[in-house]
Amino acid sequence: MHEANLLAGALRAPSIGRDDDIFAVRAGGGPPLTHGALWANAARAAGALIAAGVAPGDRVAVQVEKSLEALELYLGTVLAGAVYLPLNTGYTSGEVAYFLTNAEPRVFVCDPGAAAALAPVAAAAGVGALLTLDIAGAGTLTEAMAAAAPLDEGIARAAGDLAAILYTSGTTGRSKGAMLTHDNLLSNAQVLAQAWRFTSDDVLIHALPIFHTHGLFVATNVALISGASLIYHAKFDAEAILADMARATSLMGVPTFYTRLLSLPGLTREAAKGMRLFISGSAPLLADTHVQWTARTGKPILERYGMTETCMNTSNPYAGERRAGTVGFALPGVELRIMADGAEAPQGEIGGIEVRGSNVFAGYWRMPEKTAEELRPDGWFITGDVGVIDADGYVAIVGRSKDLIISGGFNIYPKEIEGLIDAVDGVLETAVFAMPHPDFGETVGVAVVRAPGSSITAEQLKAAVAADLARFKHPRHIVFLDALPRNTMGKVQKAQLRETYRDVFMAGAKS
Repeated sequence: MHEANLLAGALRAPSIGRDDDIFAVRAGGGPPLTHGALWANAARAAGALIAAGVAPGDRVAVQVEKSLEALELYLGTVLAGAVYLPLNTGYTSGEVAYFLTNAEPRVFVCDPGAAAALAPVAAAAGVGALLTLDIAGAGTLTEAMAAAAPLDEGIARAAGDLAAILYTSGTTGRSKGAMLTHDNLLSNAQVLAQAWRFTSDDVLIHALPIFHTHGLFVATNVALISGASLIYHAKFDAEAILADMARATSLMGVPTFYTRLLSLPGLTREAAKGMRLFISGSAPLLADTHVQWTARTGKPILERYGMTETCMNTSNPYAGERRAGTVGFALPGVELRIMADGAEAPQGEIGGIEVRGSNVFAGYWRMPEKTAEELRPDGWFITGDVGVIDADGYVAIVGRSKDLIISGGFNIYPKEIEGLIDAVDGVLETAVFAMPHPDFGETVGVAVVRAPGSSITAEQLKAAVAADLARFKHPRHIVFLDALPRNTMGKVQKAQLRETYRDVFMAGAKS
């Protein structure tokens, strides 16, 4: 059938004629969801949103627990020609107030248990209607879907029309709403499905949250556009995922998934023999994790690189060397360059990563000044990541420009120091971050997680890396933690480390 809605039409096409085929099974049990039911329910969700006053271009804000019904709401929003705005379930009412006030959604969908607290917040922000949806798929949204006329054909939307707004984490001020178009999401899904060779024979283990690019637009859209099916986990459970490998072909995860799976004795080549692809992203994968995983399973992890504003930019090759410590090559249709001092850097030199392509967002919602700062007039997006391209063309991420440490006028890249300390016996993982220094401006702070049974000391660590680092790069302050602070997607929260240990380290800053 012809579908005037660009994104919905492409995502829906592989389901046509497969009404009785299973699209998703729930990892915890329960009835499977067929392709026919998925799109029928999405059409009812669209009808309910339209009945609630949603018009094309309106925002639909959603803060709900992960469920298949939440995926149907996402697709229903797209069918209705509206703009999907997923919110992290960990956001407080104060944080939600900012997003609702900034985005001005027509409808806000939240968990029934949070409705009483969030109703006045939504009212103050001028939200037209508040609906609810719980983890089991029940709520006033479900009731509204039952009463509404389904929208069988999506509202016409073109390539440049907005499909979603995703807010950045906001570690350096107010969160910015990245505006993603139908073409941004569709082109990236098409490229990824081809690059990673997804087909209707694939069964993807989906254990990622769906308020983020990785779980919502990469995992879900790639499965839909390739006609693949899902084993749908409400949350990450290492034992359950290991068991599901026997009936799956692929897994998309963050590095924490793989480190926790490696801790299970049942992770063997036999357990993973039916899996054709393990993908990692959203945070850097330690080279050691990559090596261990390959040794245990015989299947090297494919690491890729993306971000909220661009979806996916690069990927290690499906066929070819998946090089540990790198994120591979620019995807088809994506240009990538390394910039230093206002010019493109020679191969092998470190600089700021910029990308351009149909995957790059349309700008920040109602922040033209921020858009102008980070999105060049010729389409190049300044990612804020620092990287290098090696002699074979593989891209490696050195760190974030905001994490760059400038000590006495010298640039220090945390990734270099982290790699050396991570390689020391007795170290599980590290995070290097800037700490204030009265003479040098900044100096090197390190948070270290010891390996089980290790009692390695700060002095031993300093001695172990001293010969490989210029003196201005030497760690000055080391703290040992049980675990590094991370957000829901596994990214280490270096701003939190800087704030937490500022006073602790300042006492010895002149050491």
